[in-house]
Amino acid sequence: MFSICYFLVVGCLLNVLPTAFAATSLLLASHFNGAIFTLSLETDTSGDNGKLSLVSASGGCGSTSTWLQYYSDTRALYCWDESWQDYGTMAEFNVSVDGILTVSGQARTTGNDVHGILYGGPKGRSFIASVQYSPSTLTTYALPLKPGPDAPFTVPLQLETFTIPQPGPDPRQDRPHPHQTILDPTGKFILVPDLGADTIRIFSINPTTGYLTSCPGAATAPGDGPRHGEYWRAKVDEKSREEEGWTLFTVNELGNSLSAWDVTYPLLDSNATCLSLSHKQTISTFTPGVTPPSTTYNGQLLPPKAAEVHTFSDSLYVANRNDKTFGPETDSLVAYKISERGELEFVAMGTSYSFYPRSFNVNKAGTLVAVGGQTSSSVAIVERMWDGRLGKLVARLEVGSLGTYTNEDGLSSVVWVE
Repeated sequence: MFSICYFLVVGCLLNVLPTAFAATSLLLASHFNGAIFTLSLETDTSGDNGKLSLVSASGGCGSTSTWLQYYSDTRALYCWDESWQDYGTMAEFNVSVDGILTVSGQARTTGNDVHGILYGGPKGRSFIASVQYSPSTLTTYALPLKPGPDAPFTVPLQLETFTIPQPGPDPRQDRPHPHQTILDPTGKFILVPDLGADTIRIFSINPTTGYLTSCPGAATAPGDGPRHGEYWRAKVDEKSREEEGWTLFTVNELGNSLSAWDVTYPLLDSNATCLSLSHKQTISTFTPGVTPPSTTYNGQLLPPKAAEVHTFSDSLYVANRNDKTFGPETDSLVAYKISERGELEFVAMGTSYSFYPRSFNVNKAGTLVAVGGQTSSSVAIVERMWDGRLGKLVARLEVGSLGTYTNEDGLSSVVWVE
């Protein structure tokens, strides 16, 4: 009788004791107000419950911080500023073990930068390439950036201006709109999805000088509006070259679709110098057979806008903004299965627990997804289940001022520090 009562009492006590949390991860989130926030994620031993806490807030990346790129081996963070003024700011930070940011370099740019990446040189990080949305340009710079809060305007190493012969079928395709710089897995090429030109631009890299040479691009379907992309590699045998088995997935913002491309590299014994892309599939970012829903706002019909794409193992995820599939202020993340041939099969739509999910990232363990909601100005940590589907909300925190619906404000980017 005593043993039964003892276990009943202990069981009841365990049910009422507060959940014990242990710090597990740090995250960084940029905001369109110019701040970069460090967040601490704590989860219980099961990983099912957690809480997010604000650790610190930093400046140094201009007035409109739009994109973060973190390099774990050097604990270096790079940030780009989408300022619409006469110039923008590009910044480098050192990230301490407790997530505190220290500016180590800054540069004034031509402005309106939406994305950037490091490339070239002995370790593949001697230069920076960034793209500017409305100036329709790609700009490169030599590293290191100069330290100091009042860095002078930095003369670009190279400035490429894009043009199109005529506007595209979508009203937003009035001019080229490059949206991302993608460094290919070999470090020899940079790809640029161009939303306005319905093109994936391709450049070969001179690793010594950092100079980029234009290659023939890959045309998408009219009105696709390619925004972002990510490489994925099928399982290959040990004898395969590093250039074999790659697929490029691109998300089309205007078409609300995903495209898969076979990547072909030049053979070592040929005179070819450029990689090429061959289109093999385009699939909707919504449930098969479902028309992407639009919202009427101030007399305008606003369609959803696919935002970002990431892979983990044989799963692929894409974020839909303004689809409101899970409520008037809750948009979706969609999961797909990747076949061995690099083709996509729809799995399920899941809630992002966010409004206007502009950015998201999967942690290295593949157990959690951090979602940055632009309009909700929130970071949501979502469970990633063993079968690739997205599960319940683990933790959520509003960061900085809320965004304004249809405006370029609120949270802009989120990355794991790991």
